[in-house]
Amino acid sequence: MTQIRTPLQPADDLEPARTHGDNRPLPVRSLRDWLDHLAARDRLVVVKPGIGLRFDLAAIAKRLDGLRATLFPRPGGHSIPIVSGLISDRGWMAEAMGVEPAEVLARFQEAASDPIPWRETASAPAHEVVHRHVDLERLLPLPTHNEHDGGAYVTAGLMITRNPRTGKQNVSIHRCQLHGPNRLGVLLLPRHAHMFFEMAEQAGRPLEAAIVVGIDPLTLLASQAIAPIDVDELEIAGALHRRPLSVVKCLTSDLRVPAEAEIVIEGRLLPGVREPEGPFGEFPQYYGERAERHVMEIDAVTHRKDAIFHTIVGGGLEHLLLGAIPREATLLAHLQRSFPNVRDVHLSRGGACRYHLHVQIRKRQEGEAKNIMLGAFAGHYDVKHVIVVDEDVDIHNPAEVEWAVATRFQADRDLVVVPESQGSKLDPSTRDGVGAKMGLDATKPLAAAEMTFKRIRVPGEETVDVPALLASTGRMDWREAVKR
Repeated sequence: MTQIRTPLQPADDLEPARTHGDNRPLPVRSLRDWLDHLAARDRLVVVKPGIGLRFDLAAIAKRLDGLRATLFPRPGGHSIPIVSGLISDRGWMAEAMGVEPAEVLARFQEAASDPIPWRETASAPAHEVVHRHVDLERLLPLPTHNEHDGGAYVTAGLMITRNPRTGKQNVSIHRCQLHGPNRLGVLLLPRHAHMFFEMAEQAGRPLEAAIVVGIDPLTLLASQAIAPIDVDELEIAGALHRRPLSVVKCLTSDLRVPAEAEIVIEGRLLPGVREPEGPFGEFPQYYGERAERHVMEIDAVTHRKDAIFHTIVGGGLEHLLLGAIPREATLLAHLQRSFPNVRDVHLSRGGACRYHLHVQIRKRQEGEAKNIMLGAFAGHYDVKHVIVVDEDVDIHNPAEVEWAVATRFQADRDLVVVPESQGSKLDPSTRDGVGAKMGLDATKPLAAAEMTFKRIRVPGEETVDVPALLASTGRMDWREAVKR
């Protein structure tokens, strides 16, 4: 049975947003505001209605990946539209935060260290329509992305769970495969949600869970924070918004979900139940294998009257960057606690935005780079290779980093290898997540002669006004030019 409910008083009435105190824009507050922002800057395209859900939709979204977000009306004949590519550019994320690109990591660090508690409301847009008898394939437009994916997936859903002992919430994203009308197969990696499930399963109880689909980019970003256990990422989202996030209680559990969400899938992770899930196209650009995974049974689906479904194409830029920026901010804070001379960090795209970390330092003494590498490996088990460079190297430019390795690194003295260590289970070169880590010290020796590592430069290269000095901007016969 489907129930129509009255929409809530807008969350904006709860408390006025705090301002920057200058002319910088405020953070984006909702998915719909973000779509307006993208559309106003010619970064949102609307595709013809009726695009197929199996591969066709993902093919279009991936072709436009990093260039434009894509809106698909009536995908596969469903009344709920799909959007993809919402945050597939670093510069867009800075705009969503209301900061300059160079300030993104600092802003995320600030939000993670000083979260703002959420504020609960009695009703919400997310509860305008309620489905108690659930058929997910009929209710939601669930796409299949990559060629060998095991089926249709929810890929951009924020899974909210609670610590069974403390009641504190956790927010994370997991791939969720359609297994039946009211059943999803879920990959739980060994993080907080998995710990909560183990607590519940040991007690013979299911773990209540809610999957939130269609939310603003800052709450999406907050879900990927590497925070201590019992830190609710919705409070980090509040800090990114510079105001308490409005939440509402689920209809079938005590979980709180964002009130402005487009769609909420409520259910339970079942104890003692595993079912085959996968394959699925993952961020390393390979398929996560098919294996026995956790199962979520769905009790209700709620959504806005005019809901929008968000999907993230597996292995696309949105998938990569969503995980990269929170990890970078956390790793930077982690390293700077012991090494204040660490200037910046970057998880490179070539390293799947997870495995390869570039660290920029102001070198103070020999051997320090090796300690920084070990600190980085301890910061997150996904980090596989670390390259440490001097502050004159642009770590966001792969050619600059490679140049530093080529001219400042010697393998017999500057290489660190840590064998048999925990890594990513999604890295196919590991043995069930166990592999080696490698660090490269590509910094200059402090005692080197001044001219040995002096970078060449042409005086005036940065400031010369080349267009003003061109004899012609069009086609010209060079013979005529030299006669003048």
